[in-house]
Amino acid sequence: MFAYQQDGRFFAQVARGLEELARTELEELGAQKVEISASGLHFCHDAAGLYRVNYCSRLVSRVLAPLAAFPCFSELALYDAARALPWEELLTPEKTFAVFAHVRESRITHSQFAALRLKDAIADHFRDHCGRRPDVDAASPDVWIHLSVRGNQAIVSLDTSNGSLHRRGYRKQSVPAPLQETLAAAMVRLSGWQGERPLVDPLCGSGTVLAEAFMHYCRIPAAFKRERFGFAALPDFDLRSWEEMRRGCDAPRRELPEGLIRGSDSDRQAVAACRENLREIPGTRGVAVERKDFRDLPGIAGATILCNPPYGVRVGEREGALALAREFGDFLKQRCSGSTAYVLCGSQEMVKAVGLKPARRFIMYNGPLECRLLKIEIY
Repeated sequence: MFAYQQDGRFFAQVARGLEELARTELEELGAQKVEISASGLHFCHDAAGLYRVNYCSRLVSRVLAPLAAFPCFSELALYDAARALPWEELLTPEKTFAVFAHVRESRITHSQFAALRLKDAIADHFRDHCGRRPDVDAASPDVWIHLSVRGNQAIVSLDTSNGSLHRRGYRKQSVPAPLQETLAAAMVRLSGWQGERPLVDPLCGSGTVLAEAFMHYCRIPAAFKRERFGFAALPDFDLRSWEEMRRGCDAPRRELPEGLIRGSDSDRQAVAACRENLREIPGTRGVAVERKDFRDLPGIAGATILCNPPYGVRVGEREGALALAREFGDFLKQRCSGSTAYVLCGSQEMVKAVGLKPARRFIMYNGPLECRLLKIEIY
């Protein structure tokens, strides 16, 4: 029997900088004993709660169910211990699987090699017991297995999310350097916006902030478009409980008032991508999106402004990005009275270029890049 069945303890992976925010969200979703650790949070929940976290969390990247932990002093120790695990509880030869791994401070120095040895162990286990093995599907497997090796300890887990939860399913078109969905959701949450006044993104790109704000206001679960979850492979998976939970989470949806959420961008392709992505979410007709440079807007008064200006990370783009940040800061100061702006900046230079004193700064990571989300009150 795998260990997860004994204690109902799981691990939620989250982006750096979002741990405290995610802890609050997990507690709101009924999780118990939530503890922050490196790269995520440990928590306890029952089966229905595990389903709810996967379906509703806007900040968690994936949820792992630890299956087994064992000493791992070498690749042979990894292979032998993994081969002896009861894989038939999760897999059959007819299903596909994939393995992804992370190693740190270990005698096994390469994550891909560790993943390969675990894959071999699973395949050989099935050859021993069934005479044939399940196939590997690296793109869309039935079961994702995660391996973490730190020091001389290995933890093998089931990815109950079946891939990263930031992939909501609505992004059909994109733009260069799109904002990850979980980060956009964090911006909405940090703003405290609940629909009491308009929310505007005047640099909307492919529309991720608008989409996450819409789902937040309309109470649409983050994973409503996801067709498969890894928790369905668990031996104690309860289809009736999952369906009841899903219906309960879908029930509180509400309509969006006209004009409450709107966005704009100067780039024609970005606006087209934004509109197409929003169409993937039911009910978004009330989200107004227009092609217009923020410099040409008459102003945004009495609103919550959320945006992710270009950082200029690529060579040759830095000066242009800083110039845009300066102009955007001027726009906020001169034409957005009574609004509160939340501007995600990818460098300290960009923070200075905006040129407005923030009421608060939040540290967030867009991939490996350390960013600052500035809260700017405009009087």
